[in-house]
Amino acid sequence: MKYRLASLALAAITVLALPSGAVEEASALARWQEDHKVVLDARDVTLAEFQWIARPVVVFADSPADPRFREQMEYLTARMDELALRDVVVIVDTDPAARTELRLALRPRGFMLAILGKDGRVNLRKPAPWDVREISRSIDKMPLRQQEIRDRHGAPPG
Repeated sequence: MKYRLASLALAAITVLALPSGAVEEASALARWQEDHKVVLDARDVTLAEFQWIARPVVVFADSPADPRFREQMEYLTARMDELALRDVVVIVDTDPAARTELRLALRPRGFMLAILGKDGRVNLRKPAPWDVREISRSIDKMPLRQQEIRDRHGAPPG
């Protein structure tokens, strides 16, 4: 049963992650704004387009067959609603030869999970998969996220 779930999750990733150049008329930001559950390919993304709008969670691997990559993507795709509440955009990069902007900026070695703030700064790097609960807790500790929570609840600053 676990294998079947993993296969279904990977099938979902394949559907969500558009190949480079597949939708030239829509920017990565526009695709994410239309569907916060989309998984974007790093070849189609610039960090600048998401600055102050979304929190990039970037998953790097040297191959989509990396077991850590597969496990991380299972975690993320199973709970995309929780990430969407935190304005998270999931970006994947499994092709070191592509030398994407994100890969050049973050310089992963093999598998790496990176959580960036809306300001574009790296808040966390992890060499192993993290579940959405851990990711959410890390995001919820960010000052801007705490301000968003206060604003949403109408609480006075302090």
